[in-house]
Amino acid sequence: MDLKLEVVDVSPPEGTNIILATSHFIKTVEDVYEALSDSCAGIKFGLAFCESSGPRLIRKAGNDPELVEAAVERARRIAAGHCLVILVKDAWPVNVLPRLKQVPEIVTLHAATANPLKVIVADIGEGRGILGVIDGGTPTGVEGEKDVKERIEFLRKMGYKHPLPS
Repeated sequence: MDLKLEVVDVSPPEGTNIILATSHFIKTVEDVYEALSDSCAGIKFGLAFCESSGPRLIRKAGNDPELVEAAVERARRIAAGHCLVILVKDAWPVNVLPRLKQVPEIVTLHAATANPLKVIVADIGEGRGILGVIDGGTPTGVEGEKDVKERIEFLRKMGYKHPLPS
């Protein structure tokens, strides 16, 4: 059996985040649709799921046709059994990940990012699988006092943390 490794670019479209997962059953499509819809008012999303058996179709759903087609294109590039690609707009992964983690079919969450995203795929001829991801770039240093202050202020400005006590 021959093994071929491939790096596949699945970077999200501008203004979106991508969530990459492995799931295990055709029911994934409807359950993930419901989880995303229930997670955040105003969310726009598209998802694509690669079946691993039966007709082995890329199943798709979403409430934004452009995001659905973009998710399908990324799933097609990865072409790994049970691969799940979700593109999200007008929401953040932090808004939907808790709910996605409750979806019984989801086995592994590989990435949730707006960064450039590469997927390392193993191909053995009769099937493909996700080995891992490369999310964004390598660190350029360690945060200093100014960086810490900016991080703390940013999280409070975004509403993710309460103001610090005076």
